[in-house]
Amino acid sequence: MLIRNSDATPGFQNSHSSSPHTIFKEIFLIFIALSLFTIAGLLAAVAQPRLVSLGDIRSGGLLLNSKTPGKYVEAPRLQTDINVKITGLISRTIITQRFENPSTGWVEGIYVFPMPENAAVDTLKMQIGDRFIEGLIKERKEAKRIYEEAKAQGKKASLIEQERPNLFTNSIANIGPGEIVIVQIEYQETVARNKGVFSLRVPLVAAPRYLPAPVVLSVKFDSETGLGQVEYADKVADRDRITPPVAHADENVTNPVTLNVSLDAGFAFSNLVSASHKIAVKTKGDTSAIIALAKGEAPANKDFTFSWQAAPGQAPTAALFRESVGDDEFLLAIVTPPRPAIDSTVSAAKIPSEIIFVIDNSGSMAGPSIRQARLALLRALDRLKTDDRFNIIRFDDTMEELFPQPVTGDKENLDTAKRFVGNLTADGGTEMLTALKASLVDAHPADTSTLRQVVFLTDGAIGNETQLFEEIVKNRGRSRIFTVGIGSAPNSFFMTRAAEYGRGTFTHIGSVKEVAKGMTELFEKLENPVMTDLAASWEGAEVTDVSPSSLPDLYAGEPVVIAAKVKKTGGELVLSGNLAGQPWLINLPLDKAATGEGIGKLWARRKIREYEGQRYISEDWKNLDSLILKTALAHHLVSRLTSLVAVDLTPSRPQGDNLATRKLPLELPQGWNFDKVFGPTTPLLQKASVQQSDPARAARFAQLLASKSARDQAAKSRSRGIALPEGATLADRKIVMGLLILFLAFSGLLVVFFWHHLSRSYAQTKTSRPSYDH
Repeated sequence: MLIRNSDATPGFQNSHSSSPHTIFKEIFLIFIALSLFTIAGLLAAVAQPRLVSLGDIRSGGLLLNSKTPGKYVEAPRLQTDINVKITGLISRTIITQRFENPSTGWVEGIYVFPMPENAAVDTLKMQIGDRFIEGLIKERKEAKRIYEEAKAQGKKASLIEQERPNLFTNSIANIGPGEIVIVQIEYQETVARNKGVFSLRVPLVAAPRYLPAPVVLSVKFDSETGLGQVEYADKVADRDRITPPVAHADENVTNPVTLNVSLDAGFAFSNLVSASHKIAVKTKGDTSAIIALAKGEAPANKDFTFSWQAAPGQAPTAALFRESVGDDEFLLAIVTPPRPAIDSTVSAAKIPSEIIFVIDNSGSMAGPSIRQARLALLRALDRLKTDDRFNIIRFDDTMEELFPQPVTGDKENLDTAKRFVGNLTADGGTEMLTALKASLVDAHPADTSTLRQVVFLTDGAIGNETQLFEEIVKNRGRSRIFTVGIGSAPNSFFMTRAAEYGRGTFTHIGSVKEVAKGMTELFEKLENPVMTDLAASWEGAEVTDVSPSSLPDLYAGEPVVIAAKVKKTGGELVLSGNLAGQPWLINLPLDKAATGEGIGKLWARRKIREYEGQRYISEDWKNLDSLILKTALAHHLVSRLTSLVAVDLTPSRPQGDNLATRKLPLELPQGWNFDKVFGPTTPLLQKASVQQSDPARAARFAQLLASKSARDQAAKSRSRGIALPEGATLADRKIVMGLLILFLAFSGLLVVFFWHHLSRSYAQTKTSRPSYDH
């Protein structure tokens, strides 16, 4: 009978058949297998695209969904190339943006990009992999339907929509795994001119816009339950479409752009200057030049500006272009009236002014912008005469008037004003409407002894432009509005249209070094007489439509720009007006017009702009919209009512494969303070709860919380781990090595532990072997 010793160690009843060395060898082999498996897993993890939170992303790249909630895969932008060709006074720009989808899934990318406010956007070309697609113009709703159908069917598609005349959205559907996407957008515009200086602005960044909270109309209660529903009136109905995510300034992200300009001025020029970027002149002739960014590329965090000046006696005073499109002929005339000779007698008899200065000290103006605005306003105060009257209004999400009513420009009042301006700091929201209304309040509307002028100093970072335009058109009275755009990326759409509807001018100041020059030019326009009673007549020509339909007054150095659609181009264009009290007249023979490309599109864009402006003074919106739609479709232009859509006929995404959608984040404009615009993460939450007693500030903080929710989530993610910049170092390899060393150390401890345990167990087993009784 076999009897087992009851003292044998449980679980090792068969250990006597294997030595510790054999058992150790088996454990060591298991350890090696686990080590190889772990190393492979770590390397595979590193090989996968880096997962990021919304606050970690680079500006200017597609952001793709991942399987991890709150984490995304960044599709880096390979390059943005901008090529500008200037011929005479017409500019044609081609923007080429390249993206790559590094993920293993199918994606849709949506990004917002800036444009010049007067750009005629007419071309969309898209290449994804080996497929080339060109966009067609459609009514906006129809284009959206076509795009959504193509997206659902797995077809590659692209859609360009206008959110504002200077803000567009591009959607790209069904970008395959590993595919490269090339999007090309083209637009045309005229070159700006002021006193013999020609200039061009290329927007590179769309600044965040402040959006006032919806206004409560009423609250409807249920009599039985006591519960109610609040009804709102939202003046910014498209707020979700114009508020893309913004990369945090502390990330030090860059959105690289290369930019080249080919200039064929048609006249001798000099002083090629960029006030925004360092440039390199590649070639230079008497009338032409090729320039590029000095360092080859630059981050897209501020607009590119470029100017050139005609050589003495070479500046053209008139330009005339023509283009045939089908059965129609289009003309573009640009004429610069002579500067009036103002003697000392006229200057001494200058009409006194009542100037209301409005300065924006909201959060978006923090940093260099508020310093520029303060300096500009101080220089303006120094230009006031004792018989001028003035007042200052400052605004953020509150509004304050320095004096109860305009005061004379004596030393005491000016000293008070300068102290007030010197103490201004930037913070809060941009509630501009209240300040605008206050500036247009005129105690003496019938006073003809003074010129009433409103000077607005702001970056224009708002989304409710329509509200302000309506206020200007309806209540401007005898006031003229002059806008001064501050900072590296002002909202030029708002600035130019506000000045246009306010019968004034727009001046841009991009840096402190531009303040003196900019304010001097502004006051020359304020002090010098305007050309009034401008009129255009066509002798011997059959004209069907002219833009603008009525010519505005001009300030010193400004050109007259007329675009016309004609059936018969013989005869002359006669311009006449009153210049400093003297009659002025010029005849332009139409048969001398030079052939130009895109003149029809420039006319169409100007007509659309004119129709949009008439919406503020006419109730016949339906008819105006039909005119806008008809004009945009006929000339293949993107507008508020039309979009460009490109669809590949062949489906590329397999049925059943998911499609991820993600908005592209934008970079914060240079000089902007992120925390002043969006607020710091934790303090912002505290402020939002504290300010509930103040409805206006509560609404502002609610908006900031909504726009900042993505960054808050990213901040929480960062508090639980370490986010490293992609490609900055070999950090991923170091992490793998560190984890591997920890794993080996831990495994070694386990081996020692098991060896010690097995040795003891083997010894106990050897001394306690079972006995056998017969």
